[in-house]
Amino acid sequence: MESIVGRCLRRKRPAPPFVFLAFLVFCLHPSPQKTHAETTSEYISQLIERSRQQELHEHDYWHTLLHYRVGVLGLRSLVDDPDFFLSERGKVDPQAELEATIRAFFRDVGEASEHPVCKFVARFSWLAEMLHIDKTRLPLAECGRIKEFMAQIKPKSASLIFPASYMSNPASMFGHTLLTIDTSEESKLLSYAINYSAVTEETFGPTFAIKGLFGLYDGYYSMLPYYEKLQEYSDVNHRDIWEYSLNLNEEEVKCLLLHASEMDFIASDYYFFDENCSYNLLFLLDAGRPGLNLANRAGWWVTPLDTIILTRDAGLVEDVVYRPSKTSKIKHLVSRLSEDGQERALSVAKGRLEPRAILKQDVAEAEKALILDTASEYVQYMYTKGQLTKELYVKRFRAVLSARSLIATEGNPHVVPTPTRPDKGHGQTRVSFGLGLQDDTGFQEIRFRPAYHGFLDSSEGYLDNSKIVFGQAVVRHYSTDGATKLEALDVIELGSFVPRDRFFKPFSWRVYTGLQRRMLEDGNNHLLYRLNPAFGVSYRLGALGLFYILSDADFNVSGALEDNYAIGVGGTSGIMGEITGNWKIHGFGTYRHYGFEEKNDFWEGTIRQSYILSKNTSLEADYTRTKSHDFYETEATLYLNIYF
Repeated sequence: MESIVGRCLRRKRPAPPFVFLAFLVFCLHPSPQKTHAETTSEYISQLIERSRQQELHEHDYWHTLLHYRVGVLGLRSLVDDPDFFLSERGKVDPQAELEATIRAFFRDVGEASEHPVCKFVARFSWLAEMLHIDKTRLPLAECGRIKEFMAQIKPKSASLIFPASYMSNPASMFGHTLLTIDTSEESKLLSYAINYSAVTEETFGPTFAIKGLFGLYDGYYSMLPYYEKLQEYSDVNHRDIWEYSLNLNEEEVKCLLLHASEMDFIASDYYFFDENCSYNLLFLLDAGRPGLNLANRAGWWVTPLDTIILTRDAGLVEDVVYRPSKTSKIKHLVSRLSEDGQERALSVAKGRLEPRAILKQDVAEAEKALILDTASEYVQYMYTKGQLTKELYVKRFRAVLSARSLIATEGNPHVVPTPTRPDKGHGQTRVSFGLGLQDDTGFQEIRFRPAYHGFLDSSEGYLDNSKIVFGQAVVRHYSTDGATKLEALDVIELGSFVPRDRFFKPFSWRVYTGLQRRMLEDGNNHLLYRLNPAFGVSYRLGALGLFYILSDADFNVSGALEDNYAIGVGGTSGIMGEITGNWKIHGFGTYRHYGFEEKNDFWEGTIRQSYILSKNTSLEADYTRTKSHDFYETEATLYLNIYF
């Protein structure tokens, strides 16, 4: 556009005197200049107006970065830390938070210990692109800390990691998920792990579950070398690792990391079923690849397995690697040894037999190699469990390796067979439709189990001999009188029956709490609240299956009881096994004596069988005979189980 001066200079006729005078006045007295603050304020207003025109506060990516989700109380962020928001209404108002964020980018650098451009680098990166922010007008145009961080990590790709279920740790009963950022280094062990977890030192499962149900723990994201996590989950906690490689490209991984960096030291209430270790990783994946919206596609509750399945179904998974734990390796080796071979391997590992003595044994070379391989793995296991000092470990381990090196073998004959992938197992939610008889009375029953796995369910993809049930409701309709009753509400039922052997000696246990019906002194079934912990041991009996024996205590509360409560002690013994690959059976008997005001001897004998029709369907037949307060009751039920 031509300037005023230019137009005036090109005029052919001389300007009149008064026009020339006016021109001089205009040049000698220019209009007042705006201050820098006024100019910045106008520019901020322009950016905010531009964001309103584009409706960026409603954009899916903005909701991802702020962890907004529509719930019972409307749209709100799942983040609970006030340091995460720049607006007082930021938790519930995306527009207020977006506009406060734009203003914050123009704060003086000295106003806070960390400028919003650095603290909320993912927000800044996205808004700068969407609004075409002129970075030369910012007090801080870029963040050196993030550049240094990216240069150090050199992110190339990402994987979703699933450490399998470990029943001895209450925080890990459903397994766990974390992300690894693979770098330019060839070894995956040198990658970085991004983890989200509750801050807790709880060791008692029910306590952790109850506090987790009500969000009484703080959850934090963290980043650390993957080899440290691998050591924690695989060797110390006996957990198999599944690595799901993702097809995120390098730029998408960087976007994921930018959001992870701005979540550092930000706390959120940790909820066991939804806002947990798995669900919160979905926001990072959504930040890496806009449009995934995995967090919004998740259900009301999310387990680690749900996160794996959501990621797989979104087309992100390109390869899966199984990494067996130290326990799995040892158990595989032991299963290939004879009874004498197992004893010799244990004697070598315990230091009762010199490793080179194995070389003189009258057994095949392959058996000698297997004995020493088992011993070396078990020596490492004992060291990770703190059963050996470092000095003794190094001495014994070297001695075993020295003897083993004298036996020639080709390749690695001891590869642990890859089991069924966790995401290929049955659905976690189960609905059961039942028909049965209670003595001479017929009934129909519906059971709904939100999560997760039972003893008689298919073990493909799940931890064998374990049970994790949360929130199972049982409703029964009686044909005789037409009554419909709540038969049970199983709030929590956990069980782990791992057999003991020469090498491993775990305890078996079961914990139940919830509402169940039991026959009382008046001859009627009443709904009681029960807390029933049990502890004991299990052993493998060859083809007969798994034998277990438990001692237990039973605490009951109900207005139908004498003095409103009853306390009993007793025990349970049973056998679980497989008749065929699809046919499972579980038989057990229970005796319990109740003292105090409610005196009673309780007996129960149960046989349960399950026939697996397909991955997500099975038939189950239950038969139970009980005696309580001199009343006998017999019940038989046939169920169709559907998993999804």
